[in-house]
Amino acid sequence: MSEPQSPHPDVVRALQALDGRDTEHVFFVACGGSLSIMYPAKFMLDQVSAKLPSDLYNAAEFTHRAPRRLTAQSLVILCSMTGTTRETVAAAKFAREAGAMTISLTVDPESPLAKASDHVVAFEAPYTTGIPIDAKNSNYARIYQIVQGLAARYDGGGNMVALMDSLDALQSVIDRAQGVFTPRFDQYAPHFAKQDVIYTTASGASYGAAYSYAICVLMEMQWINSHPIHANEFFHGAFEVLDENRCYILMKGLDDTRPLEERTENFLLRFGRPENILVVDAAELDFTGVVPEFRGALAPLVFFDTLWAFAYRLADLRQHEMMSARRYMKKLDDY
Repeated sequence: MSEPQSPHPDVVRALQALDGRDTEHVFFVACGGSLSIMYPAKFMLDQVSAKLPSDLYNAAEFTHRAPRRLTAQSLVILCSMTGTTRETVAAAKFAREAGAMTISLTVDPESPLAKASDHVVAFEAPYTTGIPIDAKNSNYARIYQIVQGLAARYDGGGNMVALMDSLDALQSVIDRAQGVFTPRFDQYAPHFAKQDVIYTTASGASYGAAYSYAICVLMEMQWINSHPIHANEFFHGAFEVLDENRCYILMKGLDDTRPLEERTENFLLRFGRPENILVVDAAELDFTGVVPEFRGALAPLVFFDTLWAFAYRLADLRQHEMMSARRYMKKLDDY
């Protein structure tokens, strides 16, 4: 029998720093793709902790709104992949000036964000190096460890052992999912590559993946107009643009909000055309090794990783360079 896996040492150190600290509120703060991981993190904290209310903010709005609940009894969790996102660095400084404790996730422990924060939790990302990683070392994995640690510390709950076992099995789940979804991606890519507009939709823990895929992949890297639509908000205005020509990517997860996504799927297929509705459904996948309790939380990471393959397939068909073709991102520093 294998030894139980421990949380990452950076997570352990950050959680230990909470000893003797009266934490009354948690803030999840970031921008763009880093903000997307905050949605499932808050979703998890909402479900496992009765004692830690939380809010989620875009970093610049956080500093400008200046919530009155931000005090010395607050914990602010931030993320920036490179650690150079100026708004997030400013948010870390703002939080510390209020006396709050800050934990920042970044791939670079010497980055401006790391230096502006009380504690740094490192993670790996293939988008900076091009080298594939094990999903258990991703930003999702690290922030979930923080959340489970908070639940254990303040509620006497959480299930860190089961989470670590599940994270250890996650990469195999993703690898198997690629085999399930690749034929579907090959089928849909030629049609979707011709589109000027593609919407994404999901709910619950998966909403962050839909958000990131819309603004960071389709819009930023493909120049395809998009918008992430919450699966229930879809019925409060957004469904009026649905017709037989509009394209959607629907992510059906495994958390408690799955009925919202199923309702959206039924409506999309009722008034749209199946060839325009790309559905990625976690229920089709083999989650062997992942404890059922965490399948809903880890499904969005499976979606995110597998849909990158679809993005590159679109880019090839569009003869578009995903990273280098960006006009503004990483090209300008005066905005």
